[in-house]
Amino acid sequence: MPLTSDNSQVNRFNSLDNWYAIYTRHQHEKTVARILASKGFETFLPLYSTAHRWKDRTKLVSLPLLPCYVFLKGDLDRRLDIVTTPGTHAIVSTGGQPAAIPDAEIEGIRRAIESGASIEPHPPLKSGDRVRVKSGALEGIEGILIRSKSQFRVVLSVEMLHQSAAVEVELSTVERTASGRAPGRSIA
Repeated sequence: MPLTSDNSQVNRFNSLDNWYAIYTRHQHEKTVARILASKGFETFLPLYSTAHRWKDRTKLVSLPLLPCYVFLKGDLDRRLDIVTTPGTHAIVSTGGQPAAIPDAEIEGIRRAIESGASIEPHPPLKSGDRVRVKSGALEGIEGILIRSKSQFRVVLSVEMLHQSAAVEVELSTVERTASGRAPGRSIA
């Protein structure tokens, strides 16, 4: 039976060239990746190294860069083999269809890890978030994160005077504060 325009999208989801995200149970990423690989699937689990300190020792451990996710390339015709893997919750989907992840995004993560550069998870920050600078000459200052073209800035305010100033920062040097969103602000 020939494919109609309605079925062409279904064919795209069965492509062996697409990457998909598998949502896993917390701290089951390595197990899921290992089992899926043993079932013949191509998997990608980006890891980073970090020092964990216990009462009696410090140890270098490898943790998932994107917690609760394993990437799988390929054959979704074997969907039952995927979703019945212990530790797996679901295939990440949009509109009831598995959501393909662009190769460029997976390749970017892979290249960053292979480069040997220091890499670690970072919560997504958006314009309007209240942030604190966590390192460098501006360490400890707090303000509202804004984006101007391709640059990020922290807006420092003197509320009583209704005056503000913006200082350019590297996005990697800021973290969201406990208060999270700035009051009365919305994302444009």
